[in-house]
Amino acid sequence: MERLTIETTPIDGQKPGTSGLRKKTKVFMQPHYLENFVQSIFDGIGGVEGKTLVLGGDGRYFGDRAAQVILRMAAANGAARVIVGQGAILSTPAASNLIRKRQTDGGIILSASHNPGGPDEDFGVKFNTPNGGPAPEDVTNRIFEATKAIAQYHVLEAQDIDLATLGPVSLGGMEVEVVDPVADYAELMESLFDFDAIRALFKGGFRICFDAMHAVTGPYATEILRNRLGAPEGCVINATPLPDFGGGHPDPNPVWANELMEAMHGPDAPDFGAASDGDGDRNMIMGPSMYVAPSDSLAVLAANAERAPAYANGIAGVARSMPTSRAADVVAEKKGLACYETPTGWKFFGNLLDDGRVRLCGEESAGTGADHVREKDGLWAVLLWLNILAATGRGVVETMQDHWRTYGRNFYSRHDFEGIETEKAEALMDDLRGRLSDLPGTNAAGRTVEAADEFSYTDPVDGSVATQQGLRVYLDGGARVVLRLSGTGTTGATLRVYLEDRSEDPATFDTEVQEALSGIIAAAHEIARIQHHTGRTEPDVRA
Repeated sequence: MERLTIETTPIDGQKPGTSGLRKKTKVFMQPHYLENFVQSIFDGIGGVEGKTLVLGGDGRYFGDRAAQVILRMAAANGAARVIVGQGAILSTPAASNLIRKRQTDGGIILSASHNPGGPDEDFGVKFNTPNGGPAPEDVTNRIFEATKAIAQYHVLEAQDIDLATLGPVSLGGMEVEVVDPVADYAELMESLFDFDAIRALFKGGFRICFDAMHAVTGPYATEILRNRLGAPEGCVINATPLPDFGGGHPDPNPVWANELMEAMHGPDAPDFGAASDGDGDRNMIMGPSMYVAPSDSLAVLAANAERAPAYANGIAGVARSMPTSRAADVVAEKKGLACYETPTGWKFFGNLLDDGRVRLCGEESAGTGADHVREKDGLWAVLLWLNILAATGRGVVETMQDHWRTYGRNFYSRHDFEGIETEKAEALMDDLRGRLSDLPGTNAAGRTVEAADEFSYTDPVDGSVATQQGLRVYLDGGARVVLRLSGTGTTGATLRVYLEDRSEDPATFDTEVQEALSGIIAAAHEIARIQHHTGRTEPDVRA
Protein backbone atom coordinates (compact mmCIF):
# COMPACT_ATOMS: atom_id res chain seq x y z
CA MET A 1 0.00 0.00 0.00
CA GLU A 2 1.38 3.37 -1.01
CA ARG A 3 0.42 6.79 0.36
CA LEU A 4 -0.13 9.10 -2.59
CA THR A 5 -0.14 12.87 -2.57
CA ILE A 6 -2.19 14.16 -5.47
CA GLU A 7 -1.73 17.71 -6.73
CA THR A 8 -5.03 19.54 -7.20
CA THR A 9 -6.55 23.01 -7.46
CA PRO A 10 -9.57 24.57 -5.74
CA ILE A 11 -12.99 23.83 -7.24
CA ASP A 12 -15.63 26.55 -7.13
CA GLY A 13 -18.92 26.02 -5.35
CA GLN A 14 -17.82 23.76 -2.49
CA LYS A 15 -19.32 25.85 0.29
CA PRO A 16 -21.17 23.61 2.79
CA GLY A 17 -24.73 24.61 3.62
CA THR A 18 -26.84 23.85 6.68
CA SER A 19 -26.56 20.14 5.88
CA GLY A 20 -23.15 19.82 4.28
CA LEU A 21 -22.39 19.96 0.57
CA ARG A 22 -25.12 18.82 -1.82
CA LYS A 23 -24.72 18.62 -5.58
CA LYS A 24 -25.81 16.46 -8.46
CA THR A 25 -24.27 13.00 -8.19
CA LYS A 26 -22.34 13.43 -11.42
CA VAL A 27 -20.73 16.56 -10.01
CA PHE A 28 -19.38 14.55 -7.08
CA MET A 29 -18.18 11.90 -9.53
CA GLN A 30 -16.00 14.37 -11.42
CA PRO A 31 -12.21 13.95 -11.01
CA HIS A 32 -10.94 15.36 -7.70
CA TYR A 33 -14.35 16.74 -6.65
CA LEU A 34 -15.08 14.36 -3.76
CA GLU A 35 -11.41 14.14 -2.81
CA ASN A 36 -11.01 17.91 -2.66
CA PHE A 37 -13.98 18.31 -0.37
CA VAL A 38 -13.06 15.43 1.93
CA GLN A 39 -9.47 16.68 2.27
CA SER A 40 -10.91 20.12 3.04
CA ILE A 41 -13.01 18.59 5.82
CA PHE A 42 -9.90 16.97 7.28
CA ASP A 43 -7.89 20.18 6.97
CA GLY A 44 -10.75 22.33 8.28
CA ILE A 45 -11.04 20.34 11.51
CA GLY A 46 -7.31 20.45 12.15
CA GLY A 47 -6.41 17.11 10.58
CA VAL A 48 -7.42 13.56 11.47
CA GLU A 49 -4.10 12.08 12.55
CA GLY A 50 -4.73 9.72 15.47
CA LYS A 51 -8.45 10.41 15.40
CA THR A 52 -11.48 8.13 15.24
CA LEU A 53 -14.33 8.86 12.85
CA VAL A 54 -17.74 7.38 12.01
CA LEU A 55 -18.67 6.85 8.37
CA GLY A 56 -21.93 5.84 6.72
CA GLY A 57 -24.84 7.04 4.66
CA ASP A 58 -28.31 6.45 3.32
CA GLY A 59 -27.31 3.98 0.60
CA ARG A 60 -27.97 6.31 -2.30
CA TYR A 61 -26.16 5.92 -5.62
CA PHE A 62 -22.39 6.51 -5.40
CA GLY A 63 -22.37 6.15 -1.61
CA ASP A 64 -20.53 2.82 -1.67
CA ARG A 65 -17.82 4.18 -3.97
CA ALA A 66 -17.48 7.40 -2.00
CA ALA A 67 -17.09 5.44 1.25
CA GLN A 68 -14.12 3.50 -0.16
CA VAL A 69 -12.44 6.74 -1.27
CA ILE A 70 -13.00 8.35 2.13
CA LEU A 71 -11.58 5.32 3.94
CA ARG A 72 -8.43 5.42 1.82
CA MET A 73 -8.10 9.16 2.39
CA ALA A 74 -8.61 8.81 6.15
CA ALA A 75 -5.87 6.18 6.24
CA ALA A 76 -3.51 8.35 4.19
CA ASN A 77 -4.18 11.30 6.51
CA GLY A 78 -3.23 9.25 9.58
CA ALA A 79 -6.61 8.48 11.15
CA ALA A 80 -6.43 5.77 13.81
CA ARG A 81 -9.85 4.21 13.22
CA VAL A 82 -13.01 4.59 11.17
CA ILE A 83 -16.22 2.97 12.39
CA VAL A 84 -18.32 2.30 9.31
CA GLY A 85 -21.82 0.90 8.95
CA GLN A 86 -22.11 -2.45 7.21
CA GLY A 87 -22.44 -1.81 3.48
CA ALA A 88 -21.56 1.85 4.18
CA ILE A 89 -25.09 2.21 5.60
CA LEU A 90 -26.00 4.35 8.61
CA SER A 91 -29.08 6.46 9.10
CA THR A 92 -28.23 10.00 10.12
CA PRO A 93 -29.57 9.60 13.71
CA ALA A 94 -27.81 6.24 13.99
CA ALA A 95 -24.55 7.88 12.93
CA SER A 96 -25.08 10.63 15.51
CA ASN A 97 -25.67 7.99 18.17
CA LEU A 98 -22.48 6.11 17.23
CA ILE A 99 -20.42 9.30 17.35
CA ARG A 100 -21.72 10.01 20.85
CA LYS A 101 -21.69 6.45 22.18
CA ARG A 102 -18.18 5.70 20.97
CA GLN A 103 -16.93 9.22 21.81
CA THR A 104 -15.35 9.67 18.40
CA ASP A 105 -13.89 12.82 16.89
CA GLY A 106 -16.84 13.23 14.56
CA GLY A 107 -18.17 11.54 11.49
CA ILE A 108 -18.86 11.85 7.79
CA ILE A 109 -22.39 11.18 6.57
CA LEU A 110 -23.06 10.47 2.89
CA SER A 111 -26.55 11.70 2.18
CA ALA A 112 -28.63 14.36 0.50
CA SER A 113 -31.41 13.71 3.03
CA HIS A 114 -34.85 13.86 1.42
CA ASN A 115 -33.56 14.71 -2.07
CA PRO A 116 -33.93 12.10 -4.85
CA GLY A 117 -31.02 9.72 -5.52
CA GLY A 118 -29.49 8.14 -8.60
CA PRO A 119 -26.89 8.94 -11.24
CA ASP A 120 -28.91 11.95 -12.45
CA GLU A 121 -30.10 13.05 -9.02
CA ASP A 122 -28.46 14.26 -5.81
CA PHE A 123 -25.60 13.34 -3.52
CA GLY A 124 -24.22 14.94 -0.39
CA VAL A 125 -21.40 14.86 2.15
CA LYS A 126 -21.51 16.43 5.59
CA PHE A 127 -19.34 16.42 8.68
CA ASN A 128 -20.80 15.94 12.15
CA THR A 129 -18.83 17.11 15.16
CA PRO A 130 -17.97 15.08 18.30
CA ASN A 131 -21.31 15.95 19.93
CA GLY A 132 -22.98 14.06 17.07
CA GLY A 133 -24.53 17.14 15.49
CA PRO A 134 -24.05 18.91 12.17
CA ALA A 135 -20.99 21.11 11.98
CA PRO A 136 -21.71 24.64 13.23
CA GLU A 137 -20.93 27.65 11.08
CA ASP A 138 -17.44 28.24 12.43
CA VAL A 139 -16.49 24.70 11.36
CA THR A 140 -18.19 24.86 7.96
CA ASN A 141 -16.50 28.21 7.39
CA ARG A 142 -13.10 26.65 8.05
CA ILE A 143 -13.94 23.80 5.68
CA PHE A 144 -14.99 26.28 3.01
CA GLU A 145 -11.78 28.26 3.42
CA ALA A 146 -9.85 25.03 3.01
CA THR A 147 -11.66 24.31 -0.28
CA LYS A 148 -10.44 27.64 -1.60
CA ALA A 149 -6.81 27.03 -0.66
CA ILE A 150 -6.37 23.30 -1.33
CA ALA A 151 -3.32 22.33 -3.37
CA GLN A 152 -3.13 18.58 -2.71
CA TYR A 153 -4.92 15.67 -1.13
CA HIS A 154 -3.69 12.39 0.33
CA VAL A 155 -5.02 8.95 -0.52
CA LEU A 156 -3.86 5.40 0.05
CA GLU A 157 -3.42 3.23 -3.01
CA ALA A 158 -5.19 0.06 -1.88
CA GLN A 159 -7.92 -2.45 -2.70
CA ASP A 160 -11.48 -1.87 -1.55
CA ILE A 161 -12.33 -2.86 1.99
CA ASP A 162 -14.92 -5.62 2.47
CA LEU A 163 -17.75 -3.63 4.04
CA ALA A 164 -20.18 -6.56 4.00
CA THR A 165 -18.44 -8.48 6.79
CA LEU A 166 -18.75 -7.31 10.39
CA GLY A 167 -15.58 -6.83 12.41
CA PRO A 168 -12.22 -5.06 12.26
CA VAL A 169 -9.89 -4.97 9.28
CA SER A 170 -6.66 -3.07 8.71
CA LEU A 171 -6.20 -0.45 5.99
CA GLY A 172 -2.60 0.69 6.04
CA GLY A 173 -2.03 1.60 9.65
CA MET A 174 -5.70 2.44 10.25
CA GLU A 175 -8.34 0.13 11.68
CA VAL A 176 -11.68 -0.07 9.90
CA GLU A 177 -14.40 -1.43 12.16
CA VAL A 178 -17.49 -2.58 10.27
CA VAL A 179 -20.53 -2.53 12.56
CA ASP A 180 -24.17 -3.51 12.39
CA PRO A 181 -25.84 -0.21 11.43
CA VAL A 182 -29.07 -1.00 13.30
CA ALA A 183 -28.09 -2.68 16.60
CA ASP A 184 -26.81 0.29 18.62
CA TYR A 185 -29.66 2.51 17.48
CA ALA A 186 -32.31 -0.10 18.31
CA GLU A 187 -30.79 -0.54 21.75
CA LEU A 188 -30.97 3.22 22.30
CA MET A 189 -34.66 3.32 21.33
CA GLU A 190 -35.43 0.49 23.72
CA SER A 191 -33.87 2.51 26.55
CA LEU A 192 -36.09 5.54 25.85
CA PHE A 193 -39.55 4.08 25.40
CA ASP A 194 -41.94 1.67 27.10
CA PHE A 195 -41.59 -1.20 24.64
CA ASP A 196 -43.85 -3.42 26.79
CA ALA A 197 -46.72 -0.94 26.47
CA ILE A 198 -46.23 -0.62 22.72
CA ARG A 199 -46.08 -4.42 22.35
CA ALA A 200 -49.36 -4.65 24.22
CA LEU A 201 -50.84 -2.09 21.86
CA PHE A 202 -49.98 -4.26 18.87
CA LYS A 203 -51.16 -7.42 20.61
CA GLY A 204 -54.51 -5.71 21.06
CA GLY A 205 -54.95 -5.45 17.31
CA PHE A 206 -53.53 -1.97 16.71
CA ARG A 207 -52.40 -1.71 13.07
CA ILE A 208 -49.59 0.40 11.67
CA CYS A 209 -48.26 1.19 8.20
CA PHE A 210 -44.71 2.51 8.04
CA ASP A 211 -43.46 3.62 4.60
CA ALA A 212 -39.66 3.47 4.45
CA MET A 213 -39.80 4.86 0.89
CA HIS A 214 -37.05 2.45 -0.26
CA ALA A 215 -34.68 4.49 1.91
CA VAL A 216 -32.40 3.81 4.84
CA THR A 217 -34.99 3.28 7.59
CA GLY A 218 -36.34 0.05 6.09
CA PRO A 219 -33.97 -2.20 8.10
CA TYR A 220 -34.35 -0.04 11.23
CA ALA A 221 -38.15 -0.08 11.14
CA THR A 222 -38.23 -3.80 10.40
CA GLU A 223 -35.98 -4.63 13.34
CA ILE A 224 -37.70 -2.34 15.82
CA LEU A 225 -41.36 -2.44 14.79
CA ARG A 226 -41.57 -6.04 13.60
CA ASN A 227 -38.88 -7.95 15.46
CA ARG A 228 -38.75 -6.14 18.80
CA LEU A 229 -42.27 -4.75 19.13
CA GLY A 230 -44.26 -7.44 17.34
CA ALA A 231 -46.12 -5.19 14.89
CA PRO A 232 -48.09 -7.15 12.26
CA GLU A 233 -46.30 -8.65 9.30
CA GLY A 234 -46.28 -6.33 6.31
CA CYS A 235 -46.46 -3.21 8.46
CA VAL A 236 -43.26 -1.85 6.89
CA ILE A 237 -43.68 -1.13 3.20
CA ASN A 238 -40.99 -0.20 0.66
CA ALA A 239 -38.56 -1.60 3.20
CA THR A 240 -35.60 -2.41 0.95
CA PRO A 241 -33.16 0.51 0.56
CA LEU A 242 -32.40 1.17 -3.12
CA PRO A 243 -29.72 3.43 -4.64
CA ASP A 244 -32.37 5.48 -6.45
CA PHE A 245 -35.08 5.02 -3.79
CA GLY A 246 -37.06 3.02 -6.32
CA GLY A 247 -37.29 6.05 -8.57
CA GLY A 248 -39.21 7.92 -5.89
CA HIS A 249 -38.63 11.10 -3.96
CA PRO A 250 -37.86 10.08 -0.36
CA ASP A 251 -39.49 13.10 1.25
CA PRO A 252 -42.20 12.15 3.79
CA ASN A 253 -45.00 14.52 2.88
CA PRO A 254 -48.48 14.09 1.39
CA VAL A 255 -47.17 14.67 -2.14
CA TRP A 256 -44.37 12.10 -2.26
CA ALA A 257 -45.55 9.49 0.27
CA ASN A 258 -48.55 8.75 -1.94
CA GLU A 259 -48.69 5.01 -1.22
CA LEU A 260 -49.03 5.71 2.50
CA MET A 261 -51.58 8.45 1.82
CA GLU A 262 -53.72 6.03 -0.19
CA ALA A 263 -53.55 3.40 2.54
CA MET A 264 -54.46 5.86 5.29
CA HIS A 265 -57.37 7.31 3.32
CA GLY A 266 -58.66 3.89 2.26
CA PRO A 267 -61.78 2.11 3.53
CA ASP A 268 -59.74 -0.19 5.80
CA ALA A 269 -57.12 2.28 6.95
CA PRO A 270 -54.61 1.23 9.63
CA ASP A 271 -54.79 2.94 13.01
CA PHE A 272 -51.45 4.71 12.55
CA GLY A 273 -49.38 5.69 9.55
CA ALA A 274 -45.83 6.98 9.34
CA ALA A 275 -43.05 7.54 6.84
CA SER A 276 -39.41 8.52 6.96
CA ASP A 277 -37.03 10.05 4.44
CA GLY A 278 -33.82 9.17 2.62
CA ASP A 279 -31.47 9.23 5.60
CA GLY A 280 -33.98 8.53 8.37
CA ASP A 281 -34.07 11.87 10.14
CA ARG A 282 -37.52 13.10 9.05
CA ASN A 283 -40.99 11.75 9.73
CA MET A 284 -44.60 12.01 8.70
CA ILE A 285 -47.41 11.01 11.07
CA MET A 286 -50.95 10.07 10.04
CA GLY A 287 -54.16 8.73 11.48
CA PRO A 288 -57.06 7.32 9.47
CA SER A 289 -57.86 10.05 6.90
CA MET A 290 -55.77 12.53 8.89
CA TYR A 291 -52.37 14.02 8.09
CA VAL A 292 -50.64 15.45 11.16
CA ALA A 293 -48.66 18.55 10.24
CA PRO A 294 -45.07 18.42 11.58
CA SER A 295 -45.65 21.59 13.59
CA ASP A 296 -48.69 20.01 15.25
CA SER A 297 -46.73 16.82 15.84
CA LEU A 298 -44.02 18.74 17.71
CA ALA A 299 -46.67 20.42 19.85
CA VAL A 300 -48.37 17.11 20.68
CA LEU A 301 -45.05 15.50 21.61
CA ALA A 302 -44.15 18.46 23.82
CA ALA A 303 -47.55 18.25 25.54
CA ASN A 304 -47.32 14.49 26.15
CA ALA A 305 -43.61 13.63 26.35
CA GLU A 306 -43.86 12.52 29.97
CA ARG A 307 -45.80 9.47 28.81
CA ALA A 308 -42.46 7.93 27.76
CA PRO A 309 -39.99 6.73 30.44
CA ALA A 310 -37.13 8.88 29.14
CA TYR A 311 -39.15 12.05 29.74
CA ALA A 312 -41.18 10.96 32.77
CA ASN A 313 -39.68 13.74 34.88
CA GLY A 314 -40.68 16.38 32.36
CA ILE A 315 -38.77 18.41 29.83
CA ALA A 316 -36.96 21.66 30.57
CA GLY A 317 -37.95 23.27 27.33
CA VAL A 318 -38.74 22.98 23.66
CA ALA A 319 -37.18 24.64 20.62
CA ARG A 320 -38.49 25.13 17.11
CA SER A 321 -37.08 26.62 13.95
CA MET A 322 -38.41 30.08 13.15
CA PRO A 323 -40.58 29.03 10.16
CA THR A 324 -42.25 26.27 12.22
CA SER A 325 -45.72 27.16 13.47
CA ARG A 326 -46.07 28.55 16.95
CA ALA A 327 -48.25 25.67 18.17
CA ALA A 328 -45.40 24.45 20.39
CA ASP A 329 -45.10 27.94 21.90
CA VAL A 330 -48.68 27.67 23.19
CA VAL A 331 -47.90 24.33 24.82
CA ALA A 332 -44.73 25.71 26.38
CA GLU A 333 -46.56 28.72 27.81
CA LYS A 334 -49.34 26.63 29.35
CA LYS A 335 -46.94 24.03 30.77
CA GLY A 336 -44.38 26.54 32.00
CA LEU A 337 -41.61 25.36 29.68
CA ALA A 338 -38.81 27.37 28.16
CA CYS A 339 -39.33 27.93 24.44
CA TYR A 340 -36.71 28.93 21.88
CA GLU A 341 -37.02 30.09 18.27
CA THR A 342 -33.95 29.32 16.16
CA PRO A 343 -32.94 29.65 12.51
CA THR A 344 -33.59 26.76 10.14
CA GLY A 345 -30.93 24.07 10.41
CA TRP A 346 -30.59 21.39 13.07
CA LYS A 347 -27.17 22.65 14.09
CA PHE A 348 -28.83 25.60 15.84
CA PHE A 349 -30.47 23.23 18.34
CA GLY A 350 -27.15 21.70 19.36
CA ASN A 351 -26.06 24.30 21.93
CA LEU A 352 -29.53 24.37 23.52
CA LEU A 353 -29.53 20.58 23.86
CA ASP A 354 -25.94 20.40 25.10
CA ASP A 355 -26.67 23.11 27.66
CA GLY A 356 -29.77 21.31 28.95
CA ARG A 357 -32.08 24.19 28.06
CA VAL A 358 -34.36 22.01 25.93
CA ARG A 359 -35.05 18.32 25.49
CA LEU A 360 -37.36 18.39 22.47
CA CYS A 361 -36.95 20.30 19.24
CA GLY A 362 -38.43 20.34 15.78
CA GLU A 363 -38.73 21.87 12.36
CA GLU A 364 -41.72 22.28 10.10
CA SER A 365 -39.94 20.28 7.39
CA ALA A 366 -40.84 16.99 9.09
CA GLY A 367 -37.93 16.92 11.53
CA THR A 368 -38.37 16.29 15.25
CA GLY A 369 -35.89 15.05 17.82
CA ALA A 370 -34.60 15.17 21.36
CA ASP A 371 -31.43 15.10 23.40
CA HIS A 372 -30.69 11.39 22.82
CA VAL A 373 -28.76 12.36 19.66
CA ARG A 374 -27.90 15.65 17.98
CA GLU A 375 -29.89 15.10 14.81
CA LYS A 376 -33.56 14.97 14.04
CA ASP A 377 -34.81 11.41 14.23
CA GLY A 378 -37.70 9.99 12.25
CA LEU A 379 -38.14 6.63 13.99
CA TRP A 380 -37.74 8.22 17.41
CA ALA A 381 -40.73 10.46 16.65
CA VAL A 382 -42.77 7.46 15.49
CA LEU A 383 -41.94 5.55 18.67
CA LEU A 384 -42.77 8.50 20.93
CA TRP A 385 -46.14 8.81 19.19
CA LEU A 386 -46.76 5.08 19.69
CA ASN A 387 -45.74 5.34 23.35
CA ILE A 388 -48.20 8.22 23.85
CA LEU A 389 -51.03 6.34 22.13
CA ALA A 390 -50.29 3.21 24.17
CA ALA A 391 -50.29 5.19 27.42
CA THR A 392 -53.48 7.18 26.75
CA GLY A 393 -55.52 4.60 24.87
CA ARG A 394 -56.46 7.23 22.30
CA GLY A 395 -55.99 7.12 18.54
CA VAL A 396 -54.30 9.76 16.40
CA VAL A 397 -57.51 11.57 15.44
CA GLU A 398 -58.76 11.69 19.03
CA THR A 399 -55.34 12.83 20.24
CA MET A 400 -55.28 15.73 17.79
CA GLN A 401 -58.83 16.80 18.57
CA ASP A 402 -58.13 16.72 22.30
CA HIS A 403 -54.95 18.73 21.75
CA TRP A 404 -56.76 21.45 19.77
CA ARG A 405 -59.51 21.68 22.38
CA THR A 406 -56.85 22.25 25.03
CA TYR A 407 -54.43 24.51 23.18
CA GLY A 408 -56.31 25.88 20.17
CA ARG A 409 -55.34 25.19 16.56
CA ASN A 410 -52.57 26.80 14.53
CA PHE A 411 -53.52 26.20 10.90
CA TYR A 412 -50.28 25.90 9.03
CA SER A 413 -48.86 25.06 5.61
CA ARG A 414 -45.66 25.50 3.61
CA HIS A 415 -45.83 26.35 -0.08
CA ASP A 416 -42.71 25.57 -2.11
CA PHE A 417 -42.02 27.26 -5.42
CA GLU A 418 -39.23 25.10 -6.83
CA GLY A 419 -36.63 25.62 -9.54
CA ILE A 420 -36.97 29.41 -9.70
CA GLU A 421 -34.15 31.22 -11.44
CA THR A 422 -31.87 32.28 -8.62
CA GLU A 423 -31.79 35.91 -9.76
CA LYS A 424 -35.60 36.14 -9.74
CA ALA A 425 -35.89 34.53 -6.30
CA GLU A 426 -33.29 36.87 -4.85
CA ALA A 427 -35.00 39.86 -6.46
CA LEU A 428 -38.26 38.92 -4.73
CA MET A 429 -36.56 38.69 -1.36
CA ASP A 430 -34.64 41.94 -1.87
CA ASP A 431 -37.83 43.75 -2.89
CA LEU A 432 -39.76 42.55 0.16
CA ARG A 433 -36.80 43.19 2.45
CA GLY A 434 -36.74 46.79 1.30
CA ARG A 435 -40.46 47.25 2.08
CA LEU A 436 -40.58 45.63 5.53
CA SER A 437 -40.57 48.88 7.47
CA ASP A 438 -43.48 50.24 5.40
CA LEU A 439 -45.76 47.23 5.84
CA PRO A 440 -47.12 47.69 9.41
CA GLY A 441 -50.58 49.23 9.27
CA THR A 442 -51.20 48.27 5.66
CA ASN A 443 -53.92 45.89 4.50
CA ALA A 444 -53.49 42.74 2.42
CA ALA A 445 -56.43 40.54 1.38
CA GLY A 446 -58.50 41.89 4.23
CA ARG A 447 -55.89 41.34 6.95
CA THR A 448 -53.92 44.08 8.66
CA VAL A 449 -50.13 43.84 8.93
CA GLU A 450 -49.13 44.34 12.56
CA ALA A 451 -45.35 43.92 12.26
CA ALA A 452 -42.66 42.83 9.80
CA ASP A 453 -38.97 42.09 10.18
CA GLU A 454 -36.01 39.98 9.09
CA PHE A 455 -35.19 37.28 11.60
CA SER A 456 -31.77 37.22 13.24
CA TYR A 457 -30.67 34.98 16.08
CA THR A 458 -28.25 35.37 18.94
CA ASP A 459 -27.37 32.00 20.46
CA PRO A 460 -28.11 32.23 24.21
CA VAL A 461 -25.29 29.79 24.99
CA ASP A 462 -22.28 31.01 23.02
CA GLY A 463 -23.45 34.43 21.81
CA SER A 464 -22.95 33.64 18.13
CA VAL A 465 -25.16 35.58 15.74
CA ALA A 466 -26.97 34.41 12.60
CA THR A 467 -28.50 37.10 10.38
CA GLN A 468 -30.80 37.17 7.34
CA GLN A 469 -32.64 34.02 8.42
CA GLY A 470 -36.00 34.78 6.80
CA LEU A 471 -38.56 37.54 6.34
CA ARG A 472 -41.51 37.60 8.77
CA VAL A 473 -44.82 39.38 8.36
CA TYR A 474 -47.30 39.30 11.26
CA LEU A 475 -50.98 39.91 10.63
CA ASP A 476 -53.92 40.51 12.93
CA GLY A 477 -55.59 37.53 14.60
CA GLY A 478 -52.35 35.65 15.26
CA ALA A 479 -51.53 35.07 11.58
CA ARG A 480 -48.03 35.02 10.16
CA VAL A 481 -46.28 34.73 6.79
CA VAL A 482 -42.60 33.76 6.56
CA LEU A 483 -40.51 33.73 3.38
CA ARG A 484 -37.06 32.28 2.88
CA LEU A 485 -34.95 30.67 0.18
CA SER A 486 -34.11 27.03 0.83
CA GLY A 487 -30.53 25.82 0.97
CA THR A 488 -31.31 22.11 0.45
CA GLY A 489 -31.81 21.98 -3.30
CA THR A 490 -29.19 21.53 -6.00
CA THR A 491 -30.74 23.36 -8.96
CA GLY A 492 -32.04 26.92 -9.03
CA ALA A 493 -33.73 28.30 -5.95
CA THR A 494 -36.71 27.14 -3.91
CA LEU A 495 -38.88 29.89 -2.45
CA ARG A 496 -40.55 28.65 0.69
CA VAL A 497 -43.61 30.50 1.93
CA TYR A 498 -44.81 29.53 5.41
CA LEU A 499 -48.43 30.34 6.20
CA GLU A 500 -50.04 30.35 9.64
CA ASP A 501 -53.33 31.40 11.18
CA ARG A 502 -54.74 30.69 14.62
CA SER A 503 -58.16 29.74 15.93
CA GLU A 504 -59.51 28.93 19.38
CA ASP A 505 -63.01 28.22 18.08
CA PRO A 506 -63.69 24.44 18.12
CA ALA A 507 -66.23 24.91 15.33
CA THR A 508 -63.35 25.70 12.97
CA PHE A 509 -60.93 22.94 13.97
CA ASP A 510 -62.04 20.49 11.26
CA THR A 511 -61.71 23.01 8.44
CA GLU A 512 -59.44 21.83 5.62
CA VAL A 513 -56.06 23.53 6.07
CA GLN A 514 -55.74 25.19 2.67
CA GLU A 515 -59.31 26.49 2.99
CA ALA A 516 -58.62 27.81 6.49
CA LEU A 517 -55.52 29.58 5.18
CA SER A 518 -57.02 30.89 1.95
CA GLY A 519 -57.04 34.49 3.17
CA ILE A 520 -53.45 34.26 4.43
CA ILE A 521 -52.35 32.68 1.14
CA ALA A 522 -53.87 35.59 -0.76
CA ALA A 523 -52.22 38.06 1.60
CA ALA A 524 -48.83 36.39 1.16
CA HIS A 525 -49.02 36.57 -2.62
CA GLU A 526 -50.05 40.20 -2.47
CA ILE A 527 -47.40 41.23 0.04
CA ALA A 528 -44.50 39.36 -1.59
CA ARG A 529 -45.60 40.00 -5.20
CA ILE A 530 -44.84 36.38 -6.03
CA GLN A 531 -46.41 36.34 -9.50
CA HIS A 532 -44.73 39.61 -10.43
CA HIS A 533 -41.27 38.31 -9.61
CA THR A 534 -41.54 34.64 -10.58
CA GLY A 535 -44.51 34.28 -12.91
CA ARG A 536 -45.87 31.61 -10.57
CA THR A 537 -49.39 31.59 -9.20
CA GLU A 538 -49.36 28.12 -7.62
CA PRO A 539 -46.71 26.30 -5.58
CA ASP A 540 -45.10 23.03 -6.69
CA VAL A 541 -45.55 21.50 -3.23
CA ARG A 542 -47.99 22.16 -0.41
CA ALA A 543 -46.72 20.63 2.80
